[in-house]
Amino acid sequence: MKHLVIKQLWPVVGLCLLFSCAKEPSFNYPEGTVGISKVVNFPSVAIKGERLIIQNQGVAYTEPGVEAFLQGQTVQYATSGTVDANTPGVYELVYSASSPDGYSASDWRTVVIMSTAADVTSNNYAGTYKRDQNGLNMVWTKTGRGLYDVENPGGADAGVGFVVKLVNYQGSKIAIPKQQAYDPSISGLNTIKSTSEVYRPAAVPVTVDWILQAGGYGTGLRTFKKL
Repeated sequence: MKHLVIKQLWPVVGLCLLFSCAKEPSFNYPEGTVGISKVVNFPSVAIKGERLIIQNQGVAYTEPGVEAFLQGQTVQYATSGTVDANTPGVYELVYSASSPDGYSASDWRTVVIMSTAADVTSNNYAGTYKRDQNGLNMVWTKTGRGLYDVENPGGADAGVGFVVKLVNYQGSKIAIPKQQAYDPSISGLNTIKSTSEVYRPAAVPVTVDWILQAGGYGTGLRTFKKL
């Protein structure tokens, strides 16, 4: 019986010796790698100051700047776009940084230069506008010189409570400058701006057209008539 027990133990002892002699794995990988995988580092870019800046024509624009990092270290960034503080308009700035591996990150800001002409002061475009395509309303509320809050800029069923900033920056020129605003339909921020804007204050009734660039709004031209 003792010989049998010893014979049965030999395979177990052999396995223990086999594994005890196995080489321990090395974790001393070359810098920038983990095993056979390469470590990838992504830059980060975040603006300082406000995302939407509105100021009067002729006032020097002061750039708040951005923070750009790679692996916790400050890195250089590039700026696309410029601001002409003497010319009314809507200016978009994009800031970007890249890693040596070619990965990039970016952030953006919108600057509106408002005309100082008297017509911008006297214009009052506040009111309710009905969308031609479906009969739904959007509402403009004047908040300052050439400035409006617009609720439901898309004239959509889900647009109630979606309020964005609109500027009447020169004459009858208007725009929803690129911005982020809380959109109840998605319970979060939506990035939105308008293009192809035409405001016809002399039309009967007053008419406004634009295309909205925002998540979930499509690319069709939207036409509204003032009630």
